[in-house]
Amino acid sequence: MDNSHTRRGQPCWFRVLKVGLIAVNDGVLLRNHICRILKNHFRGKPYYVDLLDLFNEVEFQTASGQMIDLITTLEGEKDLSKYSLSQHRRIVQYKTAYYSFYLPVACALVMSGENLDNHVDVKNILVDMGIYFQVQDDYLDCFGDPETIGKIGTDIEDFKCSWLVVKALEICNEEQKNVLYENYGKPDPVNVAEVKALYDELNLKGVFAEYESKSYEKLITSIEAHPSKAVQAVLKSFLAKIYKRQK
Repeated sequence: MDNSHTRRGQPCWFRVLKVGLIAVNDGVLLRNHICRILKNHFRGKPYYVDLLDLFNEVEFQTASGQMIDLITTLEGEKDLSKYSLSQHRRIVQYKTAYYSFYLPVACALVMSGENLDNHVDVKNILVDMGIYFQVQDDYLDCFGDPETIGKIGTDIEDFKCSWLVVKALEICNEEQKNVLYENYGKPDPVNVAEVKALYDELNLKGVFAEYESKSYEKLITSIEAHPSKAVQAVLKSFLAKIYKRQK
């Protein structure tokens, strides 16, 4: 959907010779196997229905986030004025945070016989962690080494509602804003270079470093406020895996 070339250091599946749009059906098959795997392992468990319901709900949230992401970048409707931090948060909360961070912990809670309604505080921490993770992803898309991150970033070319462009719009002057409007969302390497030069001019690396530090402190404070030491340990282990990551 992003028209990308690589993922996880490999060519995108739809770009492989003789695959093409067959990749769509492959995706349907893979998605179908979620239910089959859950049925195979958990059919006799008292939490089986809750587990199925959890996967279905998170899949709906993820697909909704992807839809919001895609319809904000429609060709012919490119309008940077609609990009804001609140819009970015809405996209990444649904597109990334729920499936990447909340789902694994929610599965463990359901399988332990817990009611998820009693763990809203844990959910909120994991969603915030997922948003922080996606902001890192936006940063690495532009400034990361493709060899290290396993993909060639295309957020600028694809007119994505990236954290970087949202922050740039927030702090730039009118002249700099015109540079963004003239160059953002165009595939020509010259236009991409103009946007990256503006990011450097605005010191977005420094802005991100400050954001990362403050996000970490906020997350640690929220985690340590949780009454369970065991839950704290799990959440801190998640955070340790992603803090200052390079890929």
